[in-house]
Amino acid sequence: MANLRGIYAVGSSLASFLQNSYPAELSTTHPCQFKLVSSGEMSGPDEQSFDKMVSIYLHRITVNEHYRNATRPQEPNGKKPVLGVDLHYLLTYWGRSAEDEQLVMAWMMRQLQMNSILDRSMLSGSADWAADETIQLTASNLSIEDIMRVWDALAPKYRLSIAYTARTVRLETDSETAGPVVTIRNVYEQETESKHA
Repeated sequence: MANLRGIYAVGSSLASFLQNSYPAELSTTHPCQFKLVSSGEMSGPDEQSFDKMVSIYLHRITVNEHYRNATRPQEPNGKKPVLGVDLHYLLTYWGRSAEDEQLVMAWMMRQLQMNSILDRSMLSGSADWAADETIQLTASNLSIEDIMRVWDALAPKYRLSIAYTARTVRLETDSETAGPVVTIRNVYEQETESKHA
């Protein structure tokens, strides 16, 4: 399980993994930066700063289907309730060269196909992952309609993109009970003390 930084840690870890594994021979002839971006950055990108970059944009978060019907899913040992979520990303190349765009996308798809599991050694330690924690990356075949719906909500015109889903990010929830909520205030003792004063 991860703490509240788990969702951000997956995206930043994915960006770091792709950047660190981008081969030197490609970097020389087809330089590229891999960056996790926010909705605000995608809605009005500075295309000059985005040039020769792959943006990793989290466009949707869903509750994992295996956790959806459970009101209080718990770990097998029964210790902590868990919220399981899937993260839906668009990976988009920004640049003017068709060769750069298609070569980088091909390399990235192949790299994620060969490394479809992010384990604790590849995940950012800021989320305090469990020792056996893994995140699975799978390509998502979004329809043209679904992809265009996402892009229509953003300011820039459509760019070549690939959709991936990271599942399942298990977020720990607070299992400590804070005690009962006070609904009635007993003022009898205070009134009695004020009369005898």
